[in-house]
Amino acid sequence: MGTLFLVATPIGNLEDISMRALRILREAQLIAAEDTRQTQKLLNHFEIKTRSISYHEHNKIGRIADVLDALSHGDVALVSDAGTPGLNDPGYELVVAAVKAGYPVSPVPGPAAPIAALTGSGLATDAFLYLGYLPRRSGDRRKLLAGVAHLPYTLVFLETPHRLLDALEDLCAVLGDREAAAARELTKVHEEFVRGRLTEITNHFTRNDPRGEFTLVVSGAALAPLEWNENELLDWLRNKMAEQPTGGDLVDEAAAQSGWRKNKVYKLLVQLKQGKI
Repeated sequence: MGTLFLVATPIGNLEDISMRALRILREAQLIAAEDTRQTQKLLNHFEIKTRSISYHEHNKIGRIADVLDALSHGDVALVSDAGTPGLNDPGYELVVAAVKAGYPVSPVPGPAAPIAALTGSGLATDAFLYLGYLPRRSGDRRKLLAGVAHLPYTLVFLETPHRLLDALEDLCAVLGDREAAAARELTKVHEEFVRGRLTEITNHFTRNDPRGEFTLVVSGAALAPLEWNENELLDWLRNKMAEQPTGGDLVDEAAAQSGWRKNKVYKLLVQLKQGKI
């Protein structure tokens, strides 16, 4: 029984391919490739002679039986044009079919544009949401963005150069002028990160024609502070009043710290000064 290997390939720089990936590509009895012509360039570069067949968006369902048949005779390597197969590239349906048929499925990790852009963005990486390509139509884009606008996770999208400015406009309109990064031509000679507010990135690519495939990384929504209970706020006010007998600008500071509305903080402060509580 063969194993279906999901082999990540370079997104630009050929030096990024792993030794394990090269071994799997050499030893597999078949390579299922998103574009056999593109993959052949990679195979020729590393002098790999393994036979390949096409497995792409338009034939992926019909090809499943062929790949499963090949798995009954040995290992099959699935590759996309670049990056990690199954991640915004054909592969999901094949993985499901292989698992259901009882074949082992093993990822061979490597390059992935969304992860490369995220880690180089300068934005939070501890929790993120990857949403692939943004919808083509502005209305659909804004609807999708409205559904994630409240989430605190860093957002990661893919976008084409000819839709980039429209996408940036919608991102800013729905999410606000957040910190973001636009990464293009990752690992290639002309790799570029443009970091800053969404409006700053928009201005940059208004002046400079967008070229290459883009990955957009946008900061998540700011978390609302947890509201203190009344006793916590009273203790804070008493401590502050002991430090600053004149009171100073306690209302604004207390509201920012506690999550309480300013008018409620003010009423509580007055009662505290009058000795009513």
